[in-house]
Amino acid sequence: MKQRLLALRDHRISKDGVLIIKSQAHRSQEKNKADAMQRLQEMVALVTQVSVMRRPTRPTRGSQRRRLQTKKQRGEIKSTRGKIRD
Repeated sequence: MKQRLLALRDHRISKDGVLIIKSQAHRSQEKNKADAMQRLQEMVALVTQVSVMRRPTRPTRGSQRRRLQTKKQRGEIKSTRGKIRD
């Protein structure tokens, strides 16, 4: 978990691997500490979630056919925009 936390591309992680979380939202030090701890817990919770790997898929034949058909239609529309020749 520590490796995943350090692997994050976050500006709050120094080159030495120290995580720096500041909080100046409240006037009291206790509330600022609680806020910083809350944000640390959110970061740890974000890192502990395992992301699901995407399984690559291929486009279906129907979708390929529809895509090529619309490209052909657009080409025909554009070809009629040419200069008028006598």
